[in-house]
Amino acid sequence: MATPLTTIQHGTSSAADPAAPVVRKLHLDDIGTALRNGLEDFKAMPSHAVVLCIIYPVLGLVLARMVLGYSVMPLLFPLATGFALVGPFAAIGLYEMSRRRELGEEVSAWHAFKVLRSPSFSGMLGLGVLLLALFVTWIATAQAIYVWTFGNAPAATIPDFVSRVLTTPEGWSLIVVGCGVGFLFALVALCVSVISFPMMLDRHTSAMDAMVTSMRVAAANPVVIAAWGFVVAALLLLGTIPFFLGLAVVVPLLGHATWHLYRMALEPNSQPRYEPPPKVYHSAAEFPVSLFPWARDKH
Repeated sequence: MATPLTTIQHGTSSAADPAAPVVRKLHLDDIGTALRNGLEDFKAMPSHAVVLCIIYPVLGLVLARMVLGYSVMPLLFPLATGFALVGPFAAIGLYEMSRRRELGEEVSAWHAFKVLRSPSFSGMLGLGVLLLALFVTWIATAQAIYVWTFGNAPAATIPDFVSRVLTTPEGWSLIVVGCGVGFLFALVALCVSVISFPMMLDRHTSAMDAMVTSMRVAAANPVVIAAWGFVVAALLLLGTIPFFLGLAVVVPLLGHATWHLYRMALEPNSQPRYEPPPKVYHSAAEFPVSLFPWARDKH
């Protein structure tokens, strides 16, 4: 009688694969803990995080300028919320920084780029491409929803657009349908990536194994993961004010917090961590022998 209860409290593993990561039961308080730990990481490494994330406000400004330039202002909100779809991949360097700080190792901006030498980087890249495709599909879908409700006539100004959205039946339809469809996109991205990238970085699993484990975490903790998704979306939306500059703080905060959420969601890994072999430098005098390892070993 006590054994099943203990299993539920401490976590569950896949019945078909006893070596699968053990999923823990999360609580709503864990979200606050993850955010506080992420904030501590950000305060300890602020310059590094800002350097790593400076591309986000720059990208946001470029995207906003493109949107305004082509008079498709309604895409500003989908673009802002769409950061949540690609954010997990964009923050992989931040996960590495949090991992190193957790282990008490030296941390610098350059250490974030060690993910490029990770054995699972190809899997991270593949999942990142999948999330990017999801982001592009969401933007195209949002544009189609706007055309379906308002037609092809663009809004002349921001006040005009806001007025049309908030005071007309078509605008209410746009809000309901757009938020509903956007929720489905966010749900898919959240379930497959909530802990996938930190897991691949930490345990060097395949993208498929990471996505399956991420979905197991979401299935075991639906309320907590839904609340986490809401927090992420709300903070990213706030980060777009003013002119996307807030993302320089919000993105590193969420990136570090995601690492800590991953650490709370799974039992610790018992397998030794892979470390890439150190680079070996050869003097110019050894060229061209240094190009052939079998010849170099004879000397």
